[in-house]
Amino acid sequence: MRASNQFADATSGVVYIHSSPAALCPHVEWALSDVLDCRANLKWSAQPSSDGQLRATSNWVGPVGTGATLAGVLRSWQMLRFEVTEDASDGVDGERFAHVPGLGLWRGSTSANGDVILSEMRLKSMIDGNSGNLAAEIEHALGSSWDDALETYRTGGAGAEVTWLHRNVG
Repeated sequence: MRASNQFADATSGVVYIHSSPAALCPHVEWALSDVLDCRANLKWSAQPSSDGQLRATSNWVGPVGTGATLAGVLRSWQMLRFEVTEDASDGVDGERFAHVPGLGLWRGSTSANGDVILSEMRLKSMIDGNSGNLAAEIEHALGSSWDDALETYRTGGAGAEVTWLHRNVG
Protein backbone atom coordinates (compact mmCIF):
# COMPACT_ATOMS: atom_id res chain seq x y z
CA MET A 1 0.00 0.00 0.00
CA ARG A 2 1.28 3.44 -0.85
CA ALA A 3 2.11 5.70 2.12
CA SER A 4 0.15 8.64 0.66
CA ASN A 5 -2.97 6.59 0.00
CA GLN A 6 -5.40 5.19 2.55
CA PHE A 7 -6.86 2.73 0.05
CA ALA A 8 -5.50 -0.67 -0.87
CA ASP A 9 -3.78 -1.16 -4.22
CA ALA A 10 -4.48 -4.87 -4.40
CA THR A 11 -7.13 -7.34 -3.43
CA SER A 12 -8.09 -10.91 -4.14
CA GLY A 13 -11.17 -12.85 -5.04
CA VAL A 14 -12.58 -15.93 -6.69
CA VAL A 15 -14.02 -16.68 -10.13
CA TYR A 16 -16.57 -19.48 -10.11
CA ILE A 17 -17.53 -20.71 -13.56
CA HIS A 18 -20.53 -22.80 -12.57
CA SER A 19 -21.43 -24.01 -16.06
CA SER A 20 -19.83 -23.59 -19.46
CA PRO A 21 -20.11 -25.51 -22.72
CA ALA A 22 -16.83 -27.35 -23.42
CA ALA A 23 -16.24 -25.38 -26.63
CA LEU A 24 -16.30 -22.12 -24.67
CA CYS A 25 -13.78 -23.16 -21.97
CA PRO A 26 -10.63 -22.09 -23.90
CA HIS A 27 -12.21 -18.69 -24.59
CA VAL A 28 -12.99 -18.23 -20.89
CA GLU A 29 -9.36 -19.05 -20.05
CA TRP A 30 -8.08 -16.58 -22.67
CA ALA A 31 -10.34 -13.85 -21.27
CA LEU A 32 -9.18 -14.46 -17.70
CA SER A 33 -5.55 -14.53 -18.87
CA ASP A 34 -6.00 -11.21 -20.64
CA VAL A 35 -7.58 -9.44 -17.65
CA LEU A 36 -5.15 -10.85 -15.09
CA ASP A 37 -2.06 -10.66 -17.30
CA CYS A 38 -1.09 -14.24 -16.45
CA ARG A 39 -1.81 -17.65 -17.91
CA ALA A 40 -5.07 -19.12 -16.71
CA ASN A 41 -4.80 -22.89 -16.81
CA LEU A 42 -8.10 -23.84 -15.20
CA LYS A 43 -8.89 -27.37 -14.05
CA TRP A 44 -12.26 -28.08 -15.64
CA SER A 45 -14.54 -30.77 -14.26
CA ALA A 46 -18.01 -32.03 -15.13
CA GLN A 47 -20.94 -30.04 -13.74
CA PRO A 48 -23.24 -32.72 -12.27
CA SER A 49 -26.20 -30.30 -12.23
CA SER A 50 -26.12 -29.82 -16.01
CA ASP A 51 -25.27 -32.54 -18.52
CA GLY A 52 -22.52 -31.62 -20.96
CA GLN A 53 -21.46 -28.55 -18.99
CA LEU A 54 -18.11 -27.98 -17.26
CA ARG A 55 -17.15 -26.02 -14.17
CA ALA A 56 -13.96 -24.43 -12.82
CA THR A 57 -12.91 -22.25 -9.90
CA SER A 58 -9.99 -19.86 -9.73
CA ASN A 59 -8.67 -17.67 -6.95
CA TRP A 60 -7.11 -14.44 -8.19
CA VAL A 61 -5.01 -11.54 -6.92
CA GLY A 62 -4.99 -8.17 -8.68
CA PRO A 63 -5.71 -4.45 -8.45
CA VAL A 64 -8.86 -3.22 -6.75
CA GLY A 65 -11.64 -3.28 -9.36
CA THR A 66 -10.46 -6.47 -11.06
CA GLY A 67 -13.64 -8.29 -10.04
CA ALA A 68 -15.77 -5.87 -12.07
CA THR A 69 -13.46 -6.23 -15.07
CA LEU A 70 -13.64 -10.03 -14.88
CA ALA A 71 -17.44 -10.00 -14.62
CA GLY A 72 -17.68 -7.58 -17.55
CA VAL A 73 -15.58 -9.83 -19.76
CA LEU A 74 -17.39 -13.04 -18.78
CA ARG A 75 -20.88 -11.60 -19.25
CA SER A 76 -20.29 -11.37 -22.99
CA TRP A 77 -21.07 -15.12 -23.12
CA GLN A 78 -24.72 -15.16 -22.17
CA MET A 79 -24.82 -18.97 -21.72
CA LEU A 80 -22.30 -18.91 -18.84
CA ARG A 81 -23.35 -19.27 -15.24
CA PHE A 82 -20.72 -17.63 -13.07
CA GLU A 83 -19.92 -15.66 -9.95
CA VAL A 84 -16.99 -13.34 -9.31
CA THR A 85 -16.08 -12.14 -5.86
CA GLU A 86 -13.70 -9.38 -4.87
CA ASP A 87 -12.67 -9.29 -1.22
CA ALA A 88 -13.05 -6.16 0.87
CA SER A 89 -9.73 -4.37 1.36
CA ASP A 90 -8.47 -1.26 3.16
CA GLY A 91 -10.92 1.55 2.36
CA VAL A 92 -12.85 -0.46 -0.24
CA ASP A 93 -15.96 -2.64 0.14
CA GLY A 94 -15.97 -6.03 -1.48
CA GLU A 95 -18.16 -6.95 -4.42
CA ARG A 96 -19.97 -9.99 -5.73
CA PHE A 97 -21.18 -10.45 -9.28
CA ALA A 98 -23.49 -13.23 -10.43
CA HIS A 99 -24.60 -14.08 -13.94
CA VAL A 100 -27.39 -16.45 -14.93
CA PRO A 101 -28.79 -16.90 -18.44
CA GLY A 102 -32.17 -15.19 -18.59
CA LEU A 103 -31.48 -13.06 -15.51
CA GLY A 104 -28.35 -11.29 -16.68
CA LEU A 105 -25.69 -9.80 -14.44
CA TRP A 106 -26.26 -8.85 -10.79
CA ARG A 107 -23.81 -6.82 -8.66
CA GLY A 108 -23.76 -6.28 -4.94
CA SER A 109 -21.40 -4.65 -2.46
CA THR A 110 -20.20 -6.99 0.24
CA SER A 111 -18.86 -6.62 3.76
CA ALA A 112 -15.67 -8.23 5.03
CA ASN A 113 -17.60 -11.41 5.91
CA GLY A 114 -19.32 -11.61 2.49
CA ASP A 115 -22.77 -10.30 3.41
CA VAL A 116 -24.45 -8.16 0.75
CA ILE A 117 -24.64 -4.54 1.89
CA LEU A 118 -27.61 -2.32 1.09
CA SER A 119 -26.68 1.30 1.69
CA GLU A 120 -28.83 3.78 3.56
CA MET A 121 -29.52 5.81 0.41
CA ARG A 122 -30.50 2.73 -1.58
CA LEU A 123 -32.92 1.62 1.13
CA LYS A 124 -34.43 5.12 1.34
CA SER A 125 -34.86 5.12 -2.43
CA MET A 126 -36.69 1.79 -2.24
CA ILE A 127 -38.97 3.06 0.51
CA ASP A 128 -39.71 6.30 -1.37
CA GLY A 129 -40.12 4.53 -4.72
CA ASN A 130 -43.76 3.71 -4.02
CA SER A 131 -43.51 0.49 -6.03
CA GLY A 132 -45.90 -1.19 -3.64
CA ASN A 133 -43.66 -4.19 -3.03
CA LEU A 134 -40.73 -3.26 -0.81
CA ALA A 135 -39.98 -6.91 0.00
CA ALA A 136 -39.57 -7.75 -3.71
CA GLU A 137 -37.26 -4.76 -4.22
CA ILE A 138 -35.09 -5.84 -1.30
CA GLU A 139 -34.97 -9.44 -2.57
CA HIS A 140 -33.86 -8.14 -5.98
CA ALA A 141 -31.21 -5.88 -4.43
CA LEU A 142 -29.88 -8.83 -2.42
CA GLY A 143 -29.62 -10.96 -5.57
CA SER A 144 -32.01 -13.62 -4.28
CA SER A 145 -33.13 -14.76 -7.74
CA TRP A 146 -29.50 -15.26 -8.78
CA ASP A 147 -28.73 -17.15 -5.57
CA ASP A 148 -31.75 -19.41 -6.10
CA ALA A 149 -30.78 -20.11 -9.71
CA LEU A 150 -27.12 -20.85 -8.87
CA GLU A 151 -27.55 -22.91 -5.71
CA THR A 152 -27.66 -26.32 -7.44
CA TYR A 153 -24.57 -25.39 -9.48
CA ARG A 154 -22.60 -24.30 -6.41
CA THR A 155 -22.84 -27.68 -4.74
CA GLY A 156 -21.89 -29.48 -7.95
CA GLY A 157 -18.20 -28.89 -7.42
CA ALA A 158 -17.41 -30.52 -4.11
CA GLY A 159 -13.82 -31.69 -4.31
CA ALA A 160 -13.10 -29.82 -7.56
CA GLU A 161 -9.59 -28.45 -8.02
CA VAL A 162 -8.98 -24.70 -7.60
CA THR A 163 -6.50 -22.69 -9.69
CA TRP A 164 -4.60 -19.65 -8.34
CA LEU A 165 -4.04 -16.67 -10.63
CA HIS A 166 -1.84 -13.70 -9.70
CA ARG A 167 -1.36 -10.32 -11.33
CA ASN A 168 1.45 -7.97 -10.38
CA VAL A 169 0.16 -4.98 -8.45
CA GLY A 170 1.59 -1.67 -7.35
